Amino acid sequence: MTPAPASSWLVRSEPVAAAQADGRPLVALESTLIAHGMPYPENVRTALEVQALIREKGAEPATIALMDGRIRIGLSDAELERLARPGQVHKASRRDLPFVLASGGLGATTVAATMICAALAGIEVFATGGIGGVHRGAPETFDISADLQELARTSVAVVCAGAKSVLDIGLTLEYLETHGVPVLSCGQDNFAAFYTRDSGHRADFRLDDEAAQARFIRTKWDLGLAGGVVLSVPVPQPAAMPKEEIDAITRQALAEAREQGIAGKAVTPFLLSRIQALTGGRSLATNIALVKNNAEIAARLALALANTAPQGGSA
Repeated sequence: MTPAPASSWLVRSEPVAAAQADGRPLVALESTLIAHGMPYPENVRTALEVQALIREKGAEPATIALMDGRIRIGLSDAELERLARPGQVHKASRRDLPFVLASGGLGATTVAATMICAALAGIEVFATGGIGGVHRGAPETFDISADLQELARTSVAVVCAGAKSVLDIGLTLEYLETHGVPVLSCGQDNFAAFYTRDSGHRADFRLDDEAAQARFIRTKWDLGLAGGVVLSVPVPQPAAMPKEEIDAITRQALAEAREQGIAGKAVTPFLLSRIQALTGGRSLATNIALVKNNAEIAARLALALANTAPQGGSA
């Protein structure tokens, strides 16, 4: 028996289908930000504002989630609301996709799962907050995000504010280098660190212009070098948090997570929530600012990629 193509699992919203039919670029958006990354109602408000920003730049947003046994590419306002309300929403990475789809459950896609679904839908650019990575203490725990393996295998450009500052950023960059994932920076030489602009680690290459970024990405894929590209964009300066403050708060939150036995996929949501509480909500404002900024950069990149034909093609 011949299996059904993976694309048969996709359901595109009307705006997404229309954009693809017209040849307009799309920007994929994850849904864990909505279900697990921010409290209600800020999560819905931010999701709607991010979508509006992408449309203003001339691209079409495609928020991705798992609903009723299908991969939804683009969500209505009612579907965003369904994800955003506190409740049982699976945090779905690569390993979880078959279970959530087969059971017909409600799933919010992580960076890894969003990359998979975006590639299936023919979307080249994905905007997120921060990528996952190598967790602190990983030499003992082996806690490494599936995002990194996905970046090594799935050809989607990921625009982010670097890696989440709760991670071991040095080891995260070493892992990406080992697996041949290029790390670009925009606006500065160093890789960003989510709440703070500068991780203290240099990115592989600095490309500030979206046309140059698009040429780099298209050249990589033209050469048959499968896998993603990370584009690191620092949080806007007015919203950035002092590195010393966020490092101290992160250490406290990590200690609390260990004391409470929190592990695996539950760690990052716990840390984000705890950091928000310890900063009196200031970290949430930073998170919102960086997500919006990343969305605008991603929309510009998507437009540039649409105008950068593969080698031998025409723009």
